[in-house]
Amino acid sequence: MKSGLLPFLVALLVLGACRSREPRFPVEHVSLKGATVIDNGLLGWSSSDIQALFTDVLRDNRRFELLSSEAAPERSDPGPWSFTLELPFTREALKDGGTYSFAEVGATLVMERRSGEGTQRYQVVGLGEVRVESKDAEARRKALREALRRGLVQLADAAGLQLAAVGRPDGALVMDLQSPDERVREFALRVLAERRNPAAAPLLIRQLQDEDLQVARQAMGALVEMKESAAVPALIELVKERELGFMQEVVFAIGEIGGAEAEAYLFTVAQGHDQPDVQAAAQQALDTLYAAHKLATPEARGTDRAEH
Repeated sequence: MKSGLLPFLVALLVLGACRSREPRFPVEHVSLKGATVIDNGLLGWSSSDIQALFTDVLRDNRRFELLSSEAAPERSDPGPWSFTLELPFTREALKDGGTYSFAEVGATLVMERRSGEGTQRYQVVGLGEVRVESKDAEARRKALREALRRGLVQLADAAGLQLAAVGRPDGALVMDLQSPDERVREFALRVLAERRNPAAAPLLIRQLQDEDLQVARQAMGALVEMKESAAVPALIELVKERELGFMQEVVFAIGEIGGAEAEAYLFTVAQGHDQPDVQAAAQQALDTLYAAHKLATPEARGTDRAEH
C-alpha cells in the first residue's frame, strides 16, 4: 500500500465513525397541508407523490429515523417528532430581466413533539431554484420538480441542524452563536431564547432593528417570553416611525415585559401620544400591568386563599 494512501483511509474511517455517532431524530408522522400540494397543475404530481419524494429525501439525509406506522415503538419522553410539510408557492420567475426564467418552489416544515414539559414546535424553510431551459411544457415541469427536490433537500438539512440544536447544552449553543454558518447561529439562538438563557438577549435585541418585520416580531416575542427588561429601551425606539399596527404590538410587548422603565413609558404614551390608537394601546397595557401588580401583592394572595 502506498504511504500516501494510508492517511486518506484513516481520515475516511474517522469521518465514518463521527457520522455514526451523530444523533438520529425519530419521526413518527409526516403529513402535507395546503392547496399547493393538493392541486398543482404546474407540478403535475399528487400529494402522495410529493410525500414519497420528501420521505426519500429524509432517508437520504441520514439524520432522521422514520418510524414504521405499523410498529408500536416504546414511548419515551420526549417523544418522536411529527413533521408537517407545506409548499407556499410553486412558480416561474425572471431574474433581473434575463432571458431565462427560473422554476422556484418554497417549502416550509413544522416539527412538533410532546414531552412532559409541553409541546415543542420549530419551523424551517427552504427554497429550490432551477433554470428553465426551454418553454415547452415538459421542460418547465421537469425544472419545477427538480426545484422541489432541491428545496426539500435544503429543508431536511435545516431540520437536522435545528433538531441538533435542541439536543445541545446551553454552553455549546452559546459557542454556536459565533458559528460562520448563519443557520447554526439562528437555530442556536432560537433554542437559547426558548430556554430563557440571557446569552440570547443581545442578539434578539439587535434583530429588533431588522427591516423584515417578521424577523423583528419573532425577536420581540422571544424577548417577551424571557421577560427581558434590557430590551425595553430598544422596543421604545421601535415605536417611532413605524406602521400603526406594529407600533401597537410593540406597546403591548413593553407592557408584557414590565418593569419601572416600561411602566413610566406606558404612562407617558397613555397620557398624550399623537396617535389615538397607540395611546389607547398604552393605556390598556398599563391597566394590565397594574392589575398584575395588584395580584402579586401579599394582600391579594391572602384574599385569594381566603376565598378558596
